[in-house]
Amino acid sequence: MTAHLTQQALRVMRHNTGVVIPVYFPERVDAVRGKTLLRDTIMMFLDQVADSITICLSVDGEQYGAEIAHKLAQEFALSFCLSQINRGKLQGATLGVQYLLEHTTSDYIAIIDQDGDHFANELLNFLRAAQHIASCRHTDKMLLIGRRMSRHRPMGFLRGEIEELACRILLDALMYRAVITQRPLPLEYVTCLDEFPDFHSGYKLFSRSTAEAVFCSPPQQAGVSDDCYFRHACEAVMVVEAIERGAYLGEVHRSTFNEQPISTFGLLNRIQLAADKIIWPCKRLDIPSPFVEQWLSNHLASLLLTTMSPEGREELEQIRQTVLQTLGKSSSQGIAPRFEPVFV
Repeated sequence: MTAHLTQQALRVMRHNTGVVIPVYFPERVDAVRGKTLLRDTIMMFLDQVADSITICLSVDGEQYGAEIAHKLAQEFALSFCLSQINRGKLQGATLGVQYLLEHTTSDYIAIIDQDGDHFANELLNFLRAAQHIASCRHTDKMLLIGRRMSRHRPMGFLRGEIEELACRILLDALMYRAVITQRPLPLEYVTCLDEFPDFHSGYKLFSRSTAEAVFCSPPQQAGVSDDCYFRHACEAVMVVEAIERGAYLGEVHRSTFNEQPISTFGLLNRIQLAADKIIWPCKRLDIPSPFVEQWLSNHLASLLLTTMSPEGREELEQIRQTVLQTLGKSSSQGIAPRFEPVFV
């Protein structure tokens, strides 16, 4: 049975799976190194699919890598799409998925980053897990997330802690939403790996029906800025909209390098970035601000970043303040409360 299902997953991966690679080369990132990593990524995934046209390079902003991506698309006979204006990864992912949905018969579509840190040889595990869920639940609505075995090692301590905070609060928000809507949140295919899913991992696989529901529907911006929706909270958007449309969530382990080969994290306002990962899902899911405030307190207490005093505490307090102010709730008379217990 196992061998048969693996062979079936291999056939689906080779002949019925598309891959979207959002492309973005900001001015302050080494374009030569970025091109090398993008080429490596393309070549890895070419070994997994039978038809190169099922790999789509989707450029987010003409001046941010269009020439590089177009030449590589021609060299390897890939699909190519371009947004003239840069808005963020979500726009690149959306346009690429829409292109593959229209021009291919892919049953699954993976979204990966361009940085060479999403390994193509692990795509089979995603397909195998997806078919397991399909068989057990008799559904074609699925989102598979690649769970990093460590967030801190590839991204660094600070970013790893921030993403843990965002993931924990997103799980709280989804559970709250499940109760309010009386739709139980299925987590049986993720909870065996960790306390919370790695929602903000950039390696995701969508079944076709879920991809259509998420990426072909009007944007649900919930009143936030374009940067918040398209750039900072992009991974949360993909997860929330999939689950809102009935997708089963699954996770598989994925490898990473011990340090990211290239990153734009340092070019962003990290306080706003971290806050926006929390703000959009809480606004989209209609979470009352007192719940968000308490969830922040709950999870700030557990983060090791608080042990970096005063820098870590100050960073987290700025994130907390930004979230609460955006959600319309002022802090407790301007005095930062203590979140941790007196003994450990």
